[in-house]
Amino acid sequence: MKKIPKQAYTTEFKELAVQRVTNGEAVSVVVKELGLGDQTLCNWVKAQAEGKLKGAGKKVVTPEAMELSRLRAENARLKRENEIIKKAAVYFAKDIL
Repeated sequence: MKKIPKQAYTTEFKELAVQRVTNGEAVSVVVKELGLGDQTLCNWVKAQAEGKLKGAGKKVVTPEAMELSRLRAENARLKRENEIIKKAAVYFAKDIL
């Protein structure tokens, strides 16, 4: 399994993600839609509460790069799900034959 490189997110992106959680959306829903990790978003919520939420360092992240990152995460998730389905199909096919 390839290691996913550490991503850099803009302050605006982080604030919008945190705002969705503070407005009552479930963390699990937000992280799935944005392609984040649970702990990452929880850290952002905590940092926002402490007034310490900052954007990426010197690296500028474009909206296209953020979308690409989200799509890569979604692609990886779908590949894992597909492998599970394939294994399940093989398992159940053994019972039929």
